[in-house]
Amino acid sequence: MSLLRKKKQPIWKQISLTSLLIGLVSLSVLITLTILLVASYQSNKKTLIDTTLTLNYTSAIKMSQTIDSLFKSMRSSLHYSASVLSNMNSMNTDEIYSNLELIRHSSNQFNSIVVVDETGIVRNMSPKSVGTVGQYIRTEEAKTALTLKKPYLSKPYITTKTKRLIVFMSEPIYDKEGRYRGYIGGTIYLQEKNILSMIFGNNPTDKIGSYFYIVGSNGHVLYHHDKNRLGKNISANQVVRKLMQGQSGHEQMVNLQGKALLAGYVKVPENGWGVIVASPISVVYEQLNDYIKTVLFYTLPPFILLMLIVIGLARGLARPFVTLADFMTKIGKEKVELPKGKRHWNREADLLTEAVRYAVADIKKQTEQLTLDAMTDPLTGLTNRRALQAIMHRWIEEQISFSIIIMDIDKFKSINDTFGHQAGDEVLKHFAKIITSCVRPGDVCCRFGGEEFISLISYASIEEAHLVAERIRLMLEKSVNPIGQTITVSQGIAHYSSHSDSAEELIHLADQALYKAKESGRNQTVIAEFAEELSH
Repeated sequence: MSLLRKKKQPIWKQISLTSLLIGLVSLSVLITLTILLVASYQSNKKTLIDTTLTLNYTSAIKMSQTIDSLFKSMRSSLHYSASVLSNMNSMNTDEIYSNLELIRHSSNQFNSIVVVDETGIVRNMSPKSVGTVGQYIRTEEAKTALTLKKPYLSKPYITTKTKRLIVFMSEPIYDKEGRYRGYIGGTIYLQEKNILSMIFGNNPTDKIGSYFYIVGSNGHVLYHHDKNRLGKNISANQVVRKLMQGQSGHEQMVNLQGKALLAGYVKVPENGWGVIVASPISVVYEQLNDYIKTVLFYTLPPFILLMLIVIGLARGLARPFVTLADFMTKIGKEKVELPKGKRHWNREADLLTEAVRYAVADIKKQTEQLTLDAMTDPLTGLTNRRALQAIMHRWIEEQISFSIIIMDIDKFKSINDTFGHQAGDEVLKHFAKIITSCVRPGDVCCRFGGEEFISLISYASIEEAHLVAERIRLMLEKSVNPIGQTITVSQGIAHYSSHSDSAEELIHLADQALYKAKESGRNQTVIAEFAEELSH
């Protein structure tokens, strides 16, 4: 009877020790791997989304500042021209035309320039091909500019004669006695080559899947890489609505085509336009998928090796059937030891646990290496832009005083054009070595983008940072370099918190100082101006 009972025992109780160990270890490793992958995926997803939103918002701010400066310059140009034409009644047609041609060709800010007298007659125009000289103005925008008698910027509209989509800016003309004599106006042809396409036509955001566009105060598209979108009313877009309300910021959004985007948007103070920099959220998921594939690529070999070890150990434990049966019946009831000369199965479990720990440690190591790679510039070995921003924010949170030096190799494009991009890369690596040799071990050296580098000098005053910057500049100028010709660098310096307590503002101020160094002849170091100096 006892034999019959044994034969009728459930099959699951007769699972071999080999299968049990392989199954348990495999399940443990798979669960651990899954948890790590899911946690890593979610963490990297949040980081990538936040970083993309911040970068897009920063790009939008810079573009907004560029447009703001541009329109101030355009307004200033028209204002000056209006003062020159204050006595246009005593000027002949050729003199007026010469002035208009000079304005149009000296800056290329306007596609066409027109002078209208107080009666609404077009006195002159550049270029002449427009063919409206001597005619009365027809469009409502031109009539509005004439009636207002003050600076005016139109919304996008289509001209009556040439059927062009344009934006029109005007400045009133008053004679020396203060009498209104008409206005001078400049136009931007939105669907043709214009100042906006010249400045933003080769924007680098296109290379990473991002794009940008500019909208007017009424929600119409003024600039877009797709010319078919120009002039379209997209005021129903949630971000455009916020821009029309005067708001700036960054957020996840869905555009009018139903596409999910990560957008940064900023209002332009001078003209009420809005700049939107957007990245498809699918780009983030593509990067995450590539990351998971890389982790699996590095994880599967040790996992396979682990399984081979487990199988070998399990087979070593599968001794004579009676011994194994007796061993299995005692598990969970008492402390079990294998007979002498046999390997204790608890000891084997310990070995397997250590193997699992090794696999987990290897996964973490690969994850940490991937994180390090994501924070390092592959060409120079310096930290990259993402790491720099994280360090700056951490130092600011910890109230660590530091100076920032922005460096830009002078005429680097000429080096690439003359000696080739490979030589240009060698110059970048050469400069990176010079920077690291001139700073302390605790300072941060970063390749910010292209030929632009940044150093964060901790616990350094402006004067100390200036000495470091000059040491870098002179060493580069005097060093033997890959192209055999003198290479120089221009530098800008700002200090936390003397100049600002904002990381973005510090970079902006140092960047302004850098541009001042460039404009002053290059190969020099300029310290950013303080707020009090700027106010004066």
